[in-house]
Amino acid sequence: MSVKRWGASVALVGLLAVGASACGSSSNTSSTSSSSGSSGGSGGAAKIALLLPESRTTRYEHADKPLFEQAVKAQCPSCDVLYANAEQDPAKQQQQAEQALTNGAKVLVIDAVDVRSATAIATRAKQKNVPVVSYGRLIAGADLDAYVSIDPYRVGVQQGQALLRALAGRPRRRIIMINGSPTDSNSAPYRRGAHSVLDPAGVKVVKEYDTPDWSPDRAQTEMEQAITSAGKNGYDGVYSANDGMAGGVVAAEKGQGIDPRTRPLTGQDAEVAGLQRILAADQTMSVYQPIARIASIAAQLAVPLAQGRTPPASLTPARSDNGRMQVPSALVDTIVITRDNIMDPVVKDGYATVAQICTSAYKAACDAAGIR
Repeated sequence: MSVKRWGASVALVGLLAVGASACGSSSNTSSTSSSSGSSGGSGGAAKIALLLPESRTTRYEHADKPLFEQAVKAQCPSCDVLYANAEQDPAKQQQQAEQALTNGAKVLVIDAVDVRSATAIATRAKQKNVPVVSYGRLIAGADLDAYVSIDPYRVGVQQGQALLRALAGRPRRRIIMINGSPTDSNSAPYRRGAHSVLDPAGVKVVKEYDTPDWSPDRAQTEMEQAITSAGKNGYDGVYSANDGMAGGVVAAEKGQGIDPRTRPLTGQDAEVAGLQRILAADQTMSVYQPIARIASIAAQLAVPLAQGRTPPASLTPARSDNGRMQVPSALVDTIVITRDNIMDPVVKDGYATVAQICTSAYKAACDAAGIR
């Protein structure tokens, strides 16, 4: 995937508060709210499908879903959001997309489980003249109306730079790499971005894995295998592409009697558990995706598309190559998170609360970091 980065930094914006509860169903089924949506057309009520890939990464249920629903309602109070979570099953996601189309969705906003198999979903939607917004992951080889995400290569660079800084001064710089799922279009750019920093610096990769489904359990198994192969003293740090897998890495190290505080470890998503590991020095950093901004842009695209209108071209100033076309894209800047900047932006943005982060086990660390 070739991605041109959106060069201007995008400021975080607050979402408009809504009095009514957001529409949606449980995480596993697709449904509509109680209000009645029309068939779309030129303005007015419409049905908008939000199809997310899984729930083991906590951001989807706790951030993407509610923030997108709120952003839609702020623009179109009479619009319905048809929500479904595929739980890492591409076939299930295809069924959910079919159900959404049957239920009258006038636009699909989809974060694909598998960016290749999701091509069939986009093709089916286009056959019904339903626009498709690729959310988070770029659907391959499909006719898409827009793509909203972050620049994954830049995230990999940020992770690689943070790991390189943490390894500075060590006599050896040997790492284990726990990469993301091969079915996620972002995984390869994350990996390439990290390698673009680490390889020229002479960092040696002793073991490297691509982790199906971004599974923390698989990451733990991979880390256990890497420790067995390299030895407890055979590595100096770990590249983990996200926080969930970083949790698996820490579990593997503790299970082998290794103090995680002695081995720098990267992450991504600014999950509460990841932030707590950063405060405990078990994890070095995370990368914060401004999901409020991402969800807001996606809603600003989806509402007019569902109503038969053309969204402002200024929303998608970049272009991303998905193998078929240069997709109009919004690529939102990401922020490196350490113990020194958890308050701003993570807490100030409302992505996580002090109460969630600073449980009794982490109160002293929070006080020391000025999180209160």
